[in-house]
Amino acid sequence: MATVKKSATSRKAVEWGSPVTVPARRGKAAFVPRGKRVRIINTHGTQVVDFWAFNADNPGEFMSMEHCRVSLERYRPKAGDTMVTNRRRPILRMLEDTSPGVHDTMMAACDHYRYVLLGFDDHRNCTDNLWEALVALGFKPAETPCPFNLWQNTPVEPDGSIGYYPTVAKRGDHLVFRAAMDVVLCFSACPQDVLPINSQRPRNAHFQIEA
Repeated sequence: MATVKKSATSRKAVEWGSPVTVPARRGKAAFVPRGKRVRIINTHGTQVVDFWAFNADNPGEFMSMEHCRVSLERYRPKAGDTMVTNRRRPILRMLEDTSPGVHDTMMAACDHYRYVLLGFDDHRNCTDNLWEALVALGFKPAETPCPFNLWQNTPVEPDGSIGYYPTVAKRGDHLVFRAAMDVVLCFSACPQDVLPINSQRPRNAHFQIEA
């Protein structure tokens, strides 16, 4: 797998300590050095944020939901858990979660094809948000991994079906992660307004790299 070396400019793409807006229906990416912390904020309390983490020196290694579920032996990560890559190596450690902890690790990122099936031919989606944000940073992923869907309330029901409900987060709820390696992180303020997961009103969110 090809290794991508980042320039000094792209590795300091956002100002540490300052909140960065992830605009509603759009994505944003940032480089975070090993050992630094990132705070992800549900600014309005109703927004799902699709969240990805890549090895900054190898886009083919990334935070993997299927490997995390095996490693953690549960569906929903919680504070104190270490997220792992598709090579089963630590990539992020979750330090804090002020929300009720209702997140999703099962659902693929929405994409053009998903919205076509829902009856919309031209709709913003998290897959395009990921690629646009990473290309803007000068980082090209090898594929679109399954995201860690922060605050997404899509439980598996007793009959085996999947429920689609609004978030149970509060305004200002946040998660804090520490990078276990140099990482490129991407955040998408999910554009979903057909199903109720964003209360059918996508809003912006924020993240902050803590120096």
